[in-house]
Amino acid sequence: MQQRSVVAQRAGAGPAGASPARASSGSVCRRPRLLVRATAAADSKQQHNIRKEAVERQAAGAADSFHAKFVPFKDVQRGSLSGEQYSLDTVQYRSTDGGLLDVYHDMSELAKFGPEYWKALFDGRVGTTSWPYGSGVWSKKEWVLPELSDADIVSMFEGNSNLFWAERFGREALGMSDLWVKQCGNSHTGSFKDLGMTVLVSQVNRIRKLRPGSISAVGCASTGDTSAALSAYCAAAGIPSIVFLPADKISLAQLVQPIANGALVLSIDTDFDGCMRLIKEVTAETPIYLANSMNSLRLEGQKTAAIEILQQFDWQVPDWVIIPGGNLGNIYAFYKGFKMCRDLGLVDRIPRLVCAQATNANPLYTAFKKGWKHYEPMQAKTTFASAIQIGDPVSIDRAILALDDANGIVEEASEEELMDAAARADRTGMFNCPHTGVALAALTKLRERGVIAPSDRTVVVSTAHGLKFTQSKVAYHSREIAGMACSMANPPVAVRNDLGSVMDALRAKFPAI
Repeated sequence: MQQRSVVAQRAGAGPAGASPARASSGSVCRRPRLLVRATAAADSKQQHNIRKEAVERQAAGAADSFHAKFVPFKDVQRGSLSGEQYSLDTVQYRSTDGGLLDVYHDMSELAKFGPEYWKALFDGRVGTTSWPYGSGVWSKKEWVLPELSDADIVSMFEGNSNLFWAERFGREALGMSDLWVKQCGNSHTGSFKDLGMTVLVSQVNRIRKLRPGSISAVGCASTGDTSAALSAYCAAAGIPSIVFLPADKISLAQLVQPIANGALVLSIDTDFDGCMRLIKEVTAETPIYLANSMNSLRLEGQKTAAIEILQQFDWQVPDWVIIPGGNLGNIYAFYKGFKMCRDLGLVDRIPRLVCAQATNANPLYTAFKKGWKHYEPMQAKTTFASAIQIGDPVSIDRAILALDDANGIVEEASEEELMDAAARADRTGMFNCPHTGVALAALTKLRERGVIAPSDRTVVVSTAHGLKFTQSKVAYHSREIAGMACSMANPPVAVRNDLGSVMDALRAKFPAI
């Protein structure tokens, strides 16, 4: 009752156009006012501009009590603020001691609105066309960048990706009844990176308007998916983008996306870690803004996938969430999303997290096996899971904090294990990227050891679409991968152009025909 009274008292001061209407019974209706306004606007035959409407709506009822800022990540680790802080409008990537920064929200102000308020608000925005709240990211705007004008947002209505019940794969491969795959690759550029890039590019858009000339372009080092997301969102905003790619280490589908979006693509004779070192040097000397995940703005968008999972389970918490890990920002982002929901009372716990790494790039796994007592970066070896082929992850400390607080686990998968797992899942209707194969292989190992029970509700995060990795799939099903049995290969069968040959091929596969 107390929570409802808070909602009632603050109804006129809530997020822009977003206060839940109250039913005559006094209960909170799950349909925010912005939906009523959007419906009224749609019913009218007049032309309208959704950006203009958003600005007007925000001006009429902006929630100016919500704030976010950069603070040193070390402050987050120790649970107290040192006083060092930076506006999100500043170009700042590191604290004074060289450590990472984190986006810090004023939780006391957010807590003035009860959990039922936030549930109703977020649920009511899903699937709408009201700018920008129909986006899976910006439907949680108050928890992402609350002070950003709607007019500055660069969005392609990303997020809202489906949660796929992997019923057949769970039953046949793992003996599980409650296995789900969060298809984050069902996004504009085919990967979860869109979730973070809409936030970063929107903030850059704001800074460029506030201080013209302060940012000339946005750049990133990438193993493929980051470059696709950056180039797409920059192209939408009319902001120049620059991409540093390791030569011959990404798929053609990943390479062509930034090229098609007009980015300056530099193919460099090094690995991702080498590209990362170069982009940090370049952005330190030029007005080029750094877009890699050491920039904590990215994580604010990525954390919304965790909130989406809770929404899709009607605010019930899964037992396990398994996430592929490379640069390790994503494991922290999911943790942060789950933690905000717990701290604000929307749920009562955080799911146990599993970070899945390829054996050829497993520095976090190695540290985990040593009880976090000793971490060493490594020279990552080639892996089919190219997006996580990172030996010196920038978010190592973030990942350790997340896993420690979530009673988490780190598991690894060899090249054969990850490719077999992806192929086996594909046989049940999925079409996985190799990184999802890493997570599925890790799940298989944890099931075999009895760590994850048959009835545990488990979510595997699929980070990219399988169509971006057709080369590796073709090689697998053609059995062209040296040293790999490719036990789940299903190559096409060549037959002559006559009925007898066709029937022979059919009966060889299906004897009952």
